Amino acid sequence: MKNSIQLNFVTITGGRNITVLGGKVVIDGKDVTTDGKVINISVTGDLGTLSADYAEKIEVTGAFGSVKTMSGSVTCESVNGSVNTMSGNVIAGQIAGDVSTMSGSIINR
Repeated sequence: MKNSIQLNFVTITGGRNITVLGGKVVIDGKDVTTDGKVINISVTGDLGTLSADYAEKIEVTGAFGSVKTMSGSVTCESVNGSVNTMSGNVIAGQIAGDVSTMSGSIINR
């Protein structure tokens, strides 16, 4: 089953790796940047990696391989790798690797 990725108000089917850099959003090498200054990402299904310099909110109903953000909160069911955020909360059911945030809370649910 393919992932469903909600990027602001646009739905994208498929994709395993997401990168957000300088306001541009790239999924599996394809630029899918939408209009708007605020970036919200919601994924239904599993995701390989997500790397973002900024995202207001990141939610995954499924599992991550690994996550790294400079600014933005991360909410997910489980992470098979590590979660690192400079500024933002990390809320996850299970994290197999390391988890760190410089400014935010780490909540295991």
